[in-house]
Amino acid sequence: MKFHTRKWVKPEDLNPNGTLFGGRLLQWIDEELGIYAIIQLEIPRTVTKFMSEIDFVSSAKQGDIIEIGMEAIAFGNSSITLKCAVRNKLTHKTIIEIDKIVMVSLDKEGFPLKHGKTKVEYVKNRLNN
Repeated sequence: MKFHTRKWVKPEDLNPNGTLFGGRLLQWIDEELGIYAIIQLEIPRTVTKFMSEIDFVSSAKQGDIIEIGMEAIAFGNSSITLKCAVRNKLTHKTIIEIDKIVMVSLDKEGFPLKHGKTKVEYVKNRLNN
């Protein structure tokens, strides 16, 4: 699994217990998965369709640096299926795991749109070609 994004847990991210609010973490995950899927499928209208059971393994506190990792596990006609993990950057302790997230590409009318992708493609740096 590749860890693409890091977030610094700030006071506004905390719940009344003083730990990272689960809703904030899910917001960050959904945004990162959306960006990843849009880049991979090259279709800007790609949305979250399904998210499997979410397992909060541990918590994060103010000042922690967390990182969000994701991996493509399947490609459908109009979808990409991913798995995700979030961990503490310094301790590598797992915070959350999600085994299956399905992102679907949509046309202008909101219907599934075939993307034609079958594997993860790495975008080359266009400046260094």
